Amino acid sequence: MTGRLGVWFMGVLALLPLPVLRGMGWVLGQVAYVLVVRRRKVALRNLALCFPDWTEARRRAVARANFVVFCQTWLDRSWLWAAPRAVVEQRVRLTGAVHELEGDTPTILFAPHFYGMDAGGLALPLNTQRAFTSIFATHPDPAVDAWFMAGRQRFGDVRMLNRADGVKPIISSLRKGGLLYLLPDMDYGRNDSLFVPFYGVTAATIPSLSRFARLGRAKVVGVYSRMTPTGYVAEVSPAWAHYPTDDAEADTVRMNRELQAVIDTMPEQYYWVHKRFKTRPEGEDSVY
Repeated sequence: MTGRLGVWFMGVLALLPLPVLRGMGWVLGQVAYVLVVRRRKVALRNLALCFPDWTEARRRAVARANFVVFCQTWLDRSWLWAAPRAVVEQRVRLTGAVHELEGDTPTILFAPHFYGMDAGGLALPLNTQRAFTSIFATHPDPAVDAWFMAGRQRFGDVRMLNRADGVKPIISSLRKGGLLYLLPDMDYGRNDSLFVPFYGVTAATIPSLSRFARLGRAKVVGVYSRMTPTGYVAEVSPAWAHYPTDDAEADTVRMNRELQAVIDTMPEQYYWVHKRFKTRPEGEDSVY
């Protein structure tokens, strides 16, 4: 019941002007920063680990802004997934090396967890006719899960694969010339992870970007989604040269290095509320 009510309310919010919606998100973000203590501590700890040279005041300012962006982008899903196509096209732009999406070369889109990632996920099918695959985890509330699925597939030829489906359908789609929207930058636990640096801190990181690129004979481009005052910009990077290699660990180190360079341009928009360093090498104490 709660999920259905929330989905209905988001449909109502889709009717509001964007400045009003962003203002609501700003207020919610300020409140969340004060009340959601556990996640605030996680964000501040992540920022302290990744940016030790920052002052405490700067880390707190970025963490507060991070909560605001989280709430604003969450409310923006109302119009992203319900507003008329013309509204979405006006507010969501695809820029950069868009030519990398042309043709039928198997292509993996490295799409890190910036809060605007769902806007980037819509920008792609709005601007290409190619088949598009992404991987998802099921939401525990069926109504919310259905809302996520419908929203992410509302434009273009989009196929959502559950992580439980395994690797075969992912590789099959790539080899047929499809696009794969991949978000491999979280801590998914010890299984299948490599311990590589992220901002100089050892982080459990799955090497799926390198693995899928090799198995699918695919090139890799970055797609970095940035919230702006008028909507979103999803920027496509040129294809990564000399990637993948035969060294999955070196490839994963490079992935984190590429990600760091983008985070540095908009640190307040990255997913700092996630315990990125939760899984530690054997014998190391928790950093949280």
